[in-house]
Amino acid sequence: MEIKCKICPNMCDTVRNGRSGVCRLPADIQISHTMLHKWEEPVISGTKGSGAVFFTGCTLKCVFCQNYKISRSNEGKTYTPAELADLFRRIEDEGAHNVNLVSGTPFIPDIAEALEIYKPRIPVVWNSSGYELPCSLKMLEGKVDVYLPDFKYSDDRLALKLSGARSYLSAATAAISEMIRQVPSVEITDGLIKRGVIVRHLVLPSHLYNSIGVVRIFSERFKENAMFSLMAQYTPFNTSGYPEIDRPLKPLEYKKVLAEARKLGITEGYLQDISSTGERFVPEF
Repeated sequence: MEIKCKICPNMCDTVRNGRSGVCRLPADIQISHTMLHKWEEPVISGTKGSGAVFFTGCTLKCVFCQNYKISRSNEGKTYTPAELADLFRRIEDEGAHNVNLVSGTPFIPDIAEALEIYKPRIPVVWNSSGYELPCSLKMLEGKVDVYLPDFKYSDDRLALKLSGARSYLSAATAAISEMIRQVPSVEITDGLIKRGVIVRHLVLPSHLYNSIGVVRIFSERFKENAMFSLMAQYTPFNTSGYPEIDRPLKPLEYKKVLAEARKLGITEGYLQDISSTGERFVPEF
């Protein structure tokens, strides 16, 4: 029986055959790259690195995506849930601090099945765009230890323009709320996160109102239960058609958003140095 996909807020209602829907992905798990990733937040990368699994494709179409080589693709190595479970074991055996599942939203049912087959002894991190459905995230309850969602936009018009996402704000806040329901407090032991939610926000050039809106919503709704990671690593890729973001972030722009976060009492989390930009910080896929 053909199943029409309603896994993410795009609600494509289309059969996943690799040519249709927003993600244009087949239903079977597709993985583009695996690596020991040392450029995540310190509590995730630690000293030995995070065992990152980069799934193919994405449910968003961000014009500035730094991982565009895989997010725009619908090609990768196909895995069954059992084979993915074996990959979890190998990552664990390599000494990674955690298993870091990057952009796995289109494959949630099969990833959940893989975690039923084998739940690693190290934390499982769900590293996502945040544009997700609570009902889909419920499939991961008890299987994911750490949620690492993006919170990209407070402005739905900007989300539609730059990421092709409709009703982004309501979708993202509902998803983050579900993540916090599952893991309502942050637990860090010996400098490494074991459980909890870290919400990421990337400051975009020329759109400080959007970032300040995100900071205010985080403060009002999530700061008691989650950490906040304010990111300065914006690097313009393929943005010539969007002149307002076709440049690096200015230090003053980042400082203004940071000042708002501090004013609102957001003290648990991470900052980035404005020098954390450029292609040297982008994984080679």
